[in-house]
Amino acid sequence: MAASMGAPDRALRTEAAPGPGERAMGRPAMAAPARRNSAVGAITVPDTDRKPSQVWLRPEKIATDFSENRQRYRVSVQEYVTFHEQGFLVVRGLISPEEVEELRQHTEDLIYGRIEVPGLEPPPPGASVAEIERRYLRIHMLHRQLEIHERYLLHPRILDVLEALIGPDVMAMQTMLFIKPPGGAGQGYHQDSYYIPTYPDTLCGAWLAIDRADEENGCLWFTVGSQHEPIYPTEDRLTQNHSNLRDLMVVENVSHMDEKLNTLSRIAAKYPGKEVPVICEPGDVVFFGGHILHRSHPNRSKNRFRRAFVGHYANARSFTMWGSPNRREPANHLHILARGWTHLPFALPRFGTPCAANQPRPAMTGDGGEPMPMAMMASGDDMVAAPQDPERNDPAAMLEHDAQG
Repeated sequence: MAASMGAPDRALRTEAAPGPGERAMGRPAMAAPARRNSAVGAITVPDTDRKPSQVWLRPEKIATDFSENRQRYRVSVQEYVTFHEQGFLVVRGLISPEEVEELRQHTEDLIYGRIEVPGLEPPPPGASVAEIERRYLRIHMLHRQLEIHERYLLHPRILDVLEALIGPDVMAMQTMLFIKPPGGAGQGYHQDSYYIPTYPDTLCGAWLAIDRADEENGCLWFTVGSQHEPIYPTEDRLTQNHSNLRDLMVVENVSHMDEKLNTLSRIAAKYPGKEVPVICEPGDVVFFGGHILHRSHPNRSKNRFRRAFVGHYANARSFTMWGSPNRREPANHLHILARGWTHLPFALPRFGTPCAANQPRPAMTGDGGEPMPMAMMASGDDMVAAPQDPERNDPAAMLEHDAQG
């Protein structure tokens, strides 16, 4: 289903996404207000109980290929090793130029108020271009409002990589659209699993560059080696991730740009010379685990955005309370099953984007991708009835057996 560029423009003029002076049936007169979160300039769009068709419709043509004959990305052994050795992996050119252009145009439509989103106010009359461009630094959870965000959250080539790194079962949890205009703020040292805890901790981010990201316009910086660190809590989250480490340091002001205030800088200082910038071209995707320390600096360029689309994922068999009120209730049912299967509840994609959640349950597979023969799978009865051999773990008995054999 590959398509031409400019699909967002066609999506704007539907019954569900009315143009100026129009109103879709069932759309409330006032949209719910967006929630301001703790990150500088960041907002989270409100969730709604309305059906997707009352918010946004899939465009007639899209730039993403979901067909069976699409080119699947196969992660190499070296890429897998690199991800674990340095805590992150950059897959160059994973997303096509046509898709990057679609995202870039969509981002500009959001910036200039050409797209109606519940909770996002259009630019005020008389606002200058600079004022309009700096209204938002990043927007969270748009995949619950806009088809295009759900589609890139569930992009098959991104899921191909995640399936190899944290899968085979993958849960899609969060989207963020970074706009970061010239002069836009950075974000200080943080660990993503501090914000999105999962048990077991399998969180992984996928950072898709829409523009070139470099040191001038505020690219990502990772502290290599810190991926082996635990998640450091603030005073209000003492047992959120770890409850059995006796000397776990309590930190303050996570994500603050001032290293004197953000005491995660003391952890980063354990890795002198190991912090590296990640220079990305449009279409590159950076995959990184939830423990690695990372940050970005302000956009120092005069006229360059640093736009990026970011998704967060975990193994679909990890339990999470992230997204529930006060983080005290199970929340897996709020997040989409992207690949594989799980014994836990999961959500369907609101806009029908193809993924594991709306496909038949997969069969167990062997190395060749074919259904796994049942003879390869031990049944519960077989395991209970298996005779016990007390000498099988006795090294002396095994040596004697080998000598006789």
